[in-house]
Amino acid sequence: MKQTILATALAAGFALASGSAALAVGSDTSAPPKPTPTTKDCEKGEVFNPDTGKCSKPSSKIFSDDQLYDAVREIAYAGHYDWALEVIAAAANPNDPRMLNYKGFIHRKLGHFDRAMDYYKAAIKLDPDYTLARSYMGQGLVSEGKMSAARQQLFEIEQRGGRDSWAYAALEQSIREKAKVY
Repeated sequence: MKQTILATALAAGFALASGSAALAVGSDTSAPPKPTPTTKDCEKGEVFNPDTGKCSKPSSKIFSDDQLYDAVREIAYAGHYDWALEVIAAAANPNDPRMLNYKGFIHRKLGHFDRAMDYYKAAIKLDPDYTLARSYMGQGLVSEGKMSAARQQLFEIEQRGGRDSWAYAALEQSIREKAKVY
């Protein structure tokens, strides 16, 4: 198990160092979302509806928040941040901690660090045990050179039982990689 986590952390660290969007995962896994017709066939601003077999504008009347979250994850992973924000806005509960976490991730990727931190904090306020939000927040703190605050998030993940999670491994690797730069 520890070898798998280390391999995952190393892969995440290499992805982070190379600037790729590999850390845009939406669950506690390193596996990237598989492209679906949403990113392969739909126009920007649309989501594939498996019930109709067509792409349509996202709406909480058509899609569940879980379906919209999966679409957000896929779209954000593909680097289409504005499109992902449009999908989040269609959610019945755009303040779901998962959606707030992705708002944070997207704004961090767009260079809006303070706004990203606000979203991560909001997600964590709603669910203090949401270790993925803590990991993404910590990775953002690392990118800003705020190592003490990043280590605090790593500690929080560990204290919440996440020591053997992707969230912990990815943040720990991010901290290690930044330490090598200095």
